[in-house]
Formats: sequence, C-alpha cells, structure tokens
Amino acid sequence: MTPSEPTFQATAKATSAPNDQATASSPSTTRVVGMEIARVDYTEALDRIDAMVATKTKGYICVAPVHLVMLAEERPDLRSAIDKASFTVPDGMPLVWAMRCLGHGHQSRVYGPELMARACERAARSGTRMYLYGGRNEGALVQLTLNLRRRYPGLRIVGGWSPPFRPLTAEEESTVIADINRSEADIVWVGTGQPKQELWMAQMRPHLQAPVMVGVGAAFDFHAGIVAQAPHWMQVCGLEWTYRVYREPRRLWRRYLRYNPRFVAGFARQYAQHRRGR
Repeated sequence: MTPSEPTFQATAKATSAPNDQATASSPSTTRVVGMEIARVDYTEALDRIDAMVATKTKGYICVAPVHLVMLAEERPDLRSAIDKASFTVPDGMPLVWAMRCLGHGHQSRVYGPELMARACERAARSGTRMYLYGGRNEGALVQLTLNLRRRYPGLRIVGGWSPPFRPLTAEEESTVIADINRSEADIVWVGTGQPKQELWMAQMRPHLQAPVMVGVGAAFDFHAGIVAQAPHWMQVCGLEWTYRVYREPRRLWRRYLRYNPRFVAGFARQYAQHRRGR
C-alpha cells in the first residue's frame, strides 16, 4: 500500500477564520478516574482546532470512551501519550455522566465520529486541508474519501494511507511522514483504533508539519459505511456499547466485560471522595 493513491488529489491552499481566542489558554478539565477530560462542547472543540490550524500551533486531540480511560490505568506509555495531548474530549456517555456528577451539569458528549463530521462540514467552507490515516484497508479508505466528499462538497482531502495491521518499518514511517508533510495538510485524522492511534500521534508529533492530529477510532468505519452506528436513542442512553457488542461480539465482548465494571467501581470511589470533600 502506498500513501496518496491517485484518488487523493491535492488542491490549492486555503485558510480558515477561527476564533483565535480559543488557544489563549488550555480548556478547563475534570479528572475522571485518573484522566483529565476537557469541559468542552462541539463548538469549543472545533474552535480550538481551527485556532491551532490558523496559528500553526502543533498538537493532537484524543477522544476518550471508558475503554481508553481504563486502559490508560494499566499502560504508562498510553498514559504518557494522552497526557501530552492538547486536550481529551468525553467521547462516552459514562464520562459525561461522571462529569455531571462532579458538578458540571451542562457537560455534553463530544463523540468522535460526530466531531469529525462537523469538522468536515466547517472545512468544506473554510478550505482546511485534511489527510486521512487509517481505515481497514485501501478500499475502505477510498470509500471513506468518496463518502466525505459527496456529503461535504468542496472538502479538501489532500492525501491518505491505510497502514498495515503491524508495526511500521522505519522505511514505512519515513514514507508516511514525507507524504503527510508534502500534502501540506492542516488536520490529520487518525482512525487506527485505540490505543494504537494515541501512541502513533505522540510518536509522530515531532515529525509532522500538520498543526493538528485527531484520533477518532471507529469514525472511519462509520463514515465509510462499513459499520453501522447505534441508533441515536441508544447513544443518548449510554447503550451504544451493547449495540457494538451485538454487531462485533468476538472483537468487543471481552473489552466491555473487563473495563465497564472497573470504571463503575473506580468512579464510585472517586465520587465518594468527592462527596466527603464537600
């Protein structure tokens, strides 16, 4: 597989007009079971991304479901990668409920696939250039590109690569770094799954000229039409995990069986301490 297949045609550079005040300070955060989660909504998250692009402030954004929070408790390398992120948004409803319980009653979900969709909608107007890194294979990545361009006319996708399901060789790393830099992308969307994408963003950050990377996990599969999303009512009720287990039982049942109860227990301890500290 070679970066930047002919499907991905670079177009002329354009600039966006974000709210520059968004980068004046880091977003406020709330610690949930050991992870700092940004108290932002979609608009503020997108404003901050746009401001990073406009000022060429380099960073990356993580999206946190329960799985990522608990996995970071076990893996120091992942914890370090997330701690170095510009900010981490609450991707899962359990994190939103936890933040509300801790006193932030207006906190809303910032769901990775929806964040990507809204960013593409903005970028189609502003000219922000995007690179897609991830996907199940090259065909899926091409389908994702076609779907996004069809849905958001004018969207500038200037390159992409679907990496193999193994660690990259030094030559492959050099090739993809050169390809992303040559594309002059403003945002690199990373859809290789957690925790692979967080570790990759932390590793690649010093080598890439693109101001922003955003790890969005299953968003590539959803927007490519390969995997169906849970109905909206299930997402709102925090039952999306049951739908995903139903759709992909072999891959996901161990994850949710292991980490969901541990998150509940961990937050119960945190909430008890929070109540005592009032």
